[in-house]
Amino acid sequence: MTATPIQPEDTERFRQARLSRDSRFDGQFFVAVKSTGIFCRPVCPARLPKEENVDYYYHAAQAMHAGFRPCLRCRPDSAPLSGAWNGVNTTVKRAETLLSAIPPQPVTTIAERLGISERYLRKLISSRLGMPPAQWQKYQQLLFAKRLLQQSDMSVESVAAAAGFGSARRLQAAMKQTWSMSPGQIRGSKASGPDVTPVIKVMLYYRPPYNWEHVQHFLSGRAIAGTESVTDNTYRRVFSGPHGKGTVVAEHQPQHSAFAVTLVTDFLQGARAVLDNLSRVLDLHADPHLINQALTAAGIPPGDIVQGLRLPGVWSEFEAGCRAVLGQQVSVKAAVNNVALLVNELGEAAGEGSAFPLPQAVAGSDLAFLRMPGARKQALRNLAGFYAQDDRLTGAQGDKESTLLTLKGIGPWTIDYLMMRGVSDPDRYLSGDLIVRKVADKLNPEPQKAAPWRSYLTLQLWHMADQLKQEKPDA
Repeated sequence: MTATPIQPEDTERFRQARLSRDSRFDGQFFVAVKSTGIFCRPVCPARLPKEENVDYYYHAAQAMHAGFRPCLRCRPDSAPLSGAWNGVNTTVKRAETLLSAIPPQPVTTIAERLGISERYLRKLISSRLGMPPAQWQKYQQLLFAKRLLQQSDMSVESVAAAAGFGSARRLQAAMKQTWSMSPGQIRGSKASGPDVTPVIKVMLYYRPPYNWEHVQHFLSGRAIAGTESVTDNTYRRVFSGPHGKGTVVAEHQPQHSAFAVTLVTDFLQGARAVLDNLSRVLDLHADPHLINQALTAAGIPPGDIVQGLRLPGVWSEFEAGCRAVLGQQVSVKAAVNNVALLVNELGEAAGEGSAFPLPQAVAGSDLAFLRMPGARKQALRNLAGFYAQDDRLTGAQGDKESTLLTLKGIGPWTIDYLMMRGVSDPDRYLSGDLIVRKVADKLNPEPQKAAPWRSYLTLQLWHMADQLKQEKPDA
């Protein structure tokens, strides 16, 4: 079974990136060294091997499937996610995401969620990734376990639980079978901590440049008091949902091109999902080089482009939808105040604060505490009623959007905002946004030329509007 081969043009790009240790390519491919049986990130500080001893892979799991074991020095499990599959159809991308989830779901269930047969799913994944779906799932679990063993002081039992293996014995057997190494050998001299409410500490890496100042300003201006907080170098979030309750704190460490993350949760098996969601909120897997090219192509003057621009996300789709509805026809400050009222009245205690309320709580409330028109309150209840029905969330993205648009009070702008920040869809241009229209009228950009990164064009225009306000404070 062979994965989609590396394209010739990619081979040359990867060769140059490997030799220069270009950090822009970190996570886009992996370097397997045939003479040592080890695979690395392109930024690995180890001595560069000869080209004839090297194989390239788009995914870490593909290198593992070919018989290579991960480098203990550069930690391939920590690399930003690959953008190599941007051109692949939506079903493959969704399948890859669902198969990477921990705890793993049965392949049959994933096929049902995708609306395809199990046989077709196996054929699709095998042809694209070079291995059966179950094998892909196992490799994702192993890579996450390795990450926790090397970066945290959790016990092997807790690591096994967090990676979805159920027991230390099963984790050890899987590592021995795949890498011929035990958890102890991977951990090395690092001591494990006591098995009490484990604190998970990991590094989440990104491709520089990363404009933390822009992300920090954007998130702090929209932070919900008691639920999230933003300081000069940290983002803190209280969460509650299907992946457990707890608190996560991310500290920016630009010298490492990473965030140092501390996660406290009551549900270890949900840890991977929480960390993945945090990576999405902070937009850690973006490729700033491609985004820069897209903004230039759309007509943004090079001197005005925000270097290292990122798309700050919202913790969940539902929360993003609520923010959009509560922000209709009011200022950002007024919208944040409305969101804070919603959390204060209906939020759930979690960690050291209040988590955003569940859809069921909003759908069942009269929302009398909100100072806004009755029609907007009903629109919020309509949105909550949709998200309260979990079966609605398993269908295709297009079907979901079509259904949302049938809800009274939910229009195209609300849907675009929800998808841009709640799902982190990179290709949403908010043409109906008042601020975007005002800046676009002056600049006359060509949004279609920014595809598939039009969400970043929206962020860029918002940023330019803020700059104009600072230059003309009385305007």
